[in-house]
Amino acid sequence: MPNTLLYVVATLIWGSTWLAITFQYGQVAASASVAYRFLLAGSLLLAWCVLRGERLRFSLREFAWAALQGVLMFGVSYMLVYEAERHIASGLMAVLNSSMVVMNLVGMRLAFGRPIDRKSMLGAGLGIVGIALVFWPELREVRAASSWLGVGCGLAAALLASLGNLAAQRNRNIGLPLLPSIGYGMLVGGSTALVFTLLSGQPLVWDSRPSYLLALLYLAGFGSVLAFAAYLTLLGRIGAARSGYVAVAVPIVALLLSGLFEGFAWQSWTVAGIACAALGNVIMLADVAAWLRRRGWSRLAASLA
Repeated sequence: MPNTLLYVVATLIWGSTWLAITFQYGQVAASASVAYRFLLAGSLLLAWCVLRGERLRFSLREFAWAALQGVLMFGVSYMLVYEAERHIASGLMAVLNSSMVVMNLVGMRLAFGRPIDRKSMLGAGLGIVGIALVFWPELREVRAASSWLGVGCGLAAALLASLGNLAAQRNRNIGLPLLPSIGYGMLVGGSTALVFTLLSGQPLVWDSRPSYLLALLYLAGFGSVLAFAAYLTLLGRIGAARSGYVAVAVPIVALLLSGLFEGFAWQSWTVAGIACAALGNVIMLADVAAWLRRRGWSRLAASLA
C-alpha cells in the first residue's frame, strides 16, 4: 500500500474515533473502556496473524519491547486522554496531542541520531499553529485549576504516545514482526488499563446499549487494528518524525465531522487554521524541494534541506 494511502487511512479513521468515543461515555469507567477496546483489538489482530502464518514466538527481550510499546501507546496514554477530556474540551485535547509531532522530532534526534531538518520543523510548526488557530476559542478558556489538570494530562498523554512511537521505531529497526508486535502490545496495553481499573476501585461493568457496542467494535476493529497497522507501517517506512504528523491532520477530520454531526460553528479562525495545517501537511509529506528545483527555485529548495 502506498505511503499516501497509509497516511489517509490512519488520518480518516482516527479522525472519526473522536466522535465514536463519545458514545462510550456513561456507566463504564474510561479505563475499563480502554481495556475492552484494546483487549478485543489485540485478540482480533493475533487471530488474523495465526491465519496468515505470522511468527508469534517472541524471545523474552522481543516481547518486553513489544510490551513497552503497548503500555505507552495503547495503555497509559489512552487513559490519560480520557482523563484529560473530563476537564477540557476534546478540541483542546486535539491541540495538545498535536504537540507529539515536535516530540517525535526531538525524540528521533535523541534516540536514533536523526537530524532535525528545516522541512520537518517548518511543516510541524505550521501544523501546530494551524490546530491552535482552529481551537483558539477553547484555548482562551483554560483558566480554572481543573482545566490546567486536563492540560497536564493531555501533554503527558502526548509525551507517552511519542515515547511509544520511539519504541515502535526501534522494534521496526530490528525487524520485529509488525502485526504480532502490535497485537501483543494491544493485549498488554489493555491489560494495563484493566489492572488500573481494578486497583483504583472502579466498578468493572458492561454497557449493553447498541450505541456502546457498535462504538466498541468500530474503535477496536477500525480505530485500533486497521488504523494502527497503517500508521505503524508508515512509521517503519518514513520514520516517527514524519509519520507523527498524522496527529496534526486527525483533528481537522474530527472538526469536519463535528460540524456535520455536532453543530460545530465555523469561524474565520477555523478556515485560517485548516489552511495552515494543510500547508504543513504538504511540506511534511511531499518532496517540496524537488518541486521547487524543477521550477528553477534552487535557492529556496536548498533552504528546506
